[in-house]
Amino acid sequence: MSLSMAATRALLRLRPRSTGSEDALVRSIARQGSAAPVSRAARRVAIVEEARVDDVRVVTLRPRRSPSGVHVVHLHGGAYVHPVRTTHWNLLARLVRASGAAVTVPLYGLAPAHDVDEALPLLDAVLDDVRRASPSRVVLSGDSAGGALALVAAMRARDAGRTPPDALVLFSPWVDALLDSPGAHDVALIDPMLGLDGLVAAGRWWASDRDPADPAVSPVRGDLSGLPPVFSYAGDRDLLTPDVKRLVRGVTLAGGRAELRLYRGAFHVFVGAPWTPEARRALRHAASVIRGDATPSGRTAPTRA
Repeated sequence: MSLSMAATRALLRLRPRSTGSEDALVRSIARQGSAAPVSRAARRVAIVEEARVDDVRVVTLRPRRSPSGVHVVHLHGGAYVHPVRTTHWNLLARLVRASGAAVTVPLYGLAPAHDVDEALPLLDAVLDDVRRASPSRVVLSGDSAGGALALVAAMRARDAGRTPPDALVLFSPWVDALLDSPGAHDVALIDPMLGLDGLVAAGRWWASDRDPADPAVSPVRGDLSGLPPVFSYAGDRDLLTPDVKRLVRGVTLAGGRAELRLYRGAFHVFVGAPWTPEARRALRHAASVIRGDATPSGRTAPTRA
């Protein structure tokens, strides 16, 4: 573990947790603004295009230099209740620069005003549009809650008999909304960012009329067969990581290919902290996956920066 990772984690512990409780989450939602504009970092490396799909804003970043011909559909995180942040745009800027891929980001409706059943047809439509426009290689990616959405979108493509994405790239994905595994409760004690109670409430709001255990909300509980290769990146100080380990085991047992690259001392969505060597290393590997240069090992691989 790097000193910069340890220092960042210590600073995170000083910040209030929006997911510490349901009340804290309600207060955080009341204070937040709208989606952050595309950052200057993203505009430096990409041409920004905007469109509407089912009356939802969809942003595409197209690389200004050395396009690889790959197209990524990225679903942003935020516990289904927080909008896209500047940190998301900056992360995607680094991914565009490292991979040469175009990146499309649908700004889906957020809970509690919106729910999973509104998001699912949007994801289908965006993925189909991208596949028609970029037939060579399409990758689905997501961070945190967006990682679950990316996994669900791949499952839906499989079940509908549509052309699946070529790979899944998941950064600290939230694959079980219930967070009821013993491992999650243990890691919650050392997680500097996330709180169980607030996350469980957010998952319940997102599920709406569904059971939060429904695979559309908790995809690790669904059918994990027939998926494209799954690459996940997570830290061992993230309460979501025990369920990401379940995902890798489940995909492998179902006959698929999956890998979790696990970073010692790293926190939730640590790839958003580029001043740490762990984040830089994870992003380099993710870029190689997006380009099609990497294959999953089928295991959880502890990784040092």
